[in-house]
Amino acid sequence: MEKLKQDLQNYQINSKTYVKYDTDGLNQYQNYLYKRALYGLSSLTEQELATMCSKKKQRIINVYKKAQIVLNKLKQDITISYSNFIFKTLFPNSPITEYLLSDTETDTSFKNTLTFRDLDINKDKIITIFISEGILPRNFLSLELPQNQLPRLKNESKS
Repeated sequence: MEKLKQDLQNYQINSKTYVKYDTDGLNQYQNYLYKRALYGLSSLTEQELATMCSKKKQRIINVYKKAQIVLNKLKQDITISYSNFIFKTLFPNSPITEYLLSDTETDTSFKNTLTFRDLDINKDKIITIFISEGILPRNFLSLELPQNQLPRLKNESKS
């Protein structure tokens, strides 16, 4: 029994356990831009908000609003396609099915509250839509550093 306790203790001390997290292939700056577009000002820390000028805050709010409109439309399109599939499958010859299938417009005043998981929307799909709608820059997937941290040319002082 003593040997078993000793072996267990040695295993716990000497074993190397690693937790492997799922990675999405985005770097820190790309995740920052993505979260800022998806969550708006709530994605920023209090310190960032305190040091940020009001015009930049307004730009973030505008991008956030545009992103929410695009996501709401996407959610409605997916919901409409699911419901059309259900009606087409269960009631193929019904007059109401024909009416529902003919109306595929989204309503901008309706807020779709279904989750991304329920609608099978993943981060890659959201990024693709954000890039196509101009919410994220076209070169988003190749960004390495924030634009203001890229190397700059040094200006020589004229004396």
